[in-house]
Amino acid sequence: MKKFWIAVIAFMFSLNSFSQKPERVEPMFWWAGMKSPGLQLMIYGEKISAADVSLKYQGVELVSVTKVQSPNYLFIDLKLDENVKPGKFDIQFTSGNKVVATYPYELKARENGSANRAGFNNSDVIYLITPDRFVNGNPNNDWVEGMREKPDRNNKDGRHGGDIRGIINSLDYLQKMGFTAVWLNPVLENNMTEFSYHGYSATDFYKVDPRYGSNEEYRELNDELDKRGMKLIMDMIFNHCGSEHWWMDDVPMADWINNHPDYKITTHRRTVNQDPHASEADRKAMVDGWFVPTMPDLNQRNPFMEKYLIQNSIWWIEYVGLEGIRQDTWPYPDKDMMATWTKEVLAEYPNFNIVGEEWALNPAIVSYWQKGKINSDGYECFLPGLMDFPLQNAASEGLRKEESWAGGLLQIYESLANDFLYSDPDNLVIFPDNHDMSRFYVQVGEDVDLLKMGLAFFLTTRGIPQIYYGTEVLMRHDGDEHGNIRAGFPGGWQGDKVNAITGEGLSKEQKDLQDYISKIQNWRKSKPVIHNGKLMHFVPEDGIYTYFRFNDNETVMIVINKNKQAKTLVNERFSEIMGGFASGREIINSYELTDISEVQVPAKSAMIIELK
Repeated sequence: MKKFWIAVIAFMFSLNSFSQKPERVEPMFWWAGMKSPGLQLMIYGEKISAADVSLKYQGVELVSVTKVQSPNYLFIDLKLDENVKPGKFDIQFTSGNKVVATYPYELKARENGSANRAGFNNSDVIYLITPDRFVNGNPNNDWVEGMREKPDRNNKDGRHGGDIRGIINSLDYLQKMGFTAVWLNPVLENNMTEFSYHGYSATDFYKVDPRYGSNEEYRELNDELDKRGMKLIMDMIFNHCGSEHWWMDDVPMADWINNHPDYKITTHRRTVNQDPHASEADRKAMVDGWFVPTMPDLNQRNPFMEKYLIQNSIWWIEYVGLEGIRQDTWPYPDKDMMATWTKEVLAEYPNFNIVGEEWALNPAIVSYWQKGKINSDGYECFLPGLMDFPLQNAASEGLRKEESWAGGLLQIYESLANDFLYSDPDNLVIFPDNHDMSRFYVQVGEDVDLLKMGLAFFLTTRGIPQIYYGTEVLMRHDGDEHGNIRAGFPGGWQGDKVNAITGEGLSKEQKDLQDYISKIQNWRKSKPVIHNGKLMHFVPEDGIYTYFRFNDNETVMIVINKNKQAKTLVNERFSEIMGGFASGREIINSYELTDISEVQVPAKSAMIIELK
């Protein structure tokens, strides 16, 4: 009998030992009027599963409450009526007849037109920023109490202090340069002991890292971009979190993390996703393995994890007002879940855009993931766009290699000739470089002329161009370590002797390149023929690659001359598209061409000619 009463007392104590208020409710609020009626809340608090849950709010139905292996979690499923009104209501946690905790939940009103927001598209040029390395707008948040890693600008792999305020302060410069969209490497909290600046080890999926600013400042950034007609693209990671994420000490259930607690590193053999002969063991070793030891692999096959990630994306789109998502390490998560994610996000926002990172040089691998692609295995994804790594590699090699039967500019031509593999090649993001590879200036041997030719190509061919921060001022590096590639933007810190934004201390070559990029990009803004016109190109000959962008109203001719001497281009070869045009205007150097039957192309240069 004594043991019975001890058990009863222990049980009663457990009912009353959880926090008076849940430590976390995610998502912490939602919106009335979303297309999907389902909402799943993850509740975290000490022994919260011992409580009963109830709520009363017109238009909100409590569908189910799920207890999981950890007693400190509850998953609450709600159904929201399509006519539910914005407002607040209490979620009550009870023990017997006693209310022991409440959480005031809010359904917010949506912004007008939120569901129909337009995503980034071919009219845009994206500026990619590594926030910690761009501009330090608020030195007071370089170190924040509770953050494990302190700032150290002398450490190439440490935190340097760039932040959201610095980006906001730089928007006039970016607008003047002709950029129309900004993609930030991840800004979510990365409270890791070291190497946290890159942002790809999230420790809280609902919180901006305080060393970058706040959730509110992130919204402010989007508001300031909106004022300028510019767009914000968020970098997201579904494959993994950081090893110091708050839930790693107490995961909800055993299969929340793959290969946990005894991790296994992924094989990185990404082609198992497409390989018709791949073994299940090899597929599992790639998909379930950890990216690195500090990045636990999330199990997207767990239905609660799947819902958590999908809702998190929608929450950030709605909260900040995003116009796009760049999804990291696309082929590493469960591919069926990724198809579901894209489908559900686009159901809420039909005009939104998402680009996935599939770092493969084989276009057959990249094209497999794009929405509308008919695959032999029956797999259907809904991903609108991908990063065009095959074209990046072709342009880099094509510009720096000697011309030959199979090399040089022909590599660019043949890369584009593979566009038949894609369901929508125009919705690929094209780029000379990014945060994970050597800067394009370094790739082409620090040859400014080759860099200019490459930039002219990426800004005028099909696709959506993306330029990495600092390209416009010839940022370079020694070695290929990420910390050097992602060096500080000139002028981003007080005391910098060179300032890319004001022009102070820039060399003549740096200023010239800024003018070059600005001229092309600002011209490009008002050119539908470049945004969505058709592409016709001709096989490169004698070190010259010629292609045309055209629609019913306009035709633009682009010529790239890789030779070390000027060349005369006889245009009879292009008569099928140039017939009827007698003159033109070259837009880079702003001069008229009164006779375009022959064109003098300067050595190692690109020409962009509006035909008349």
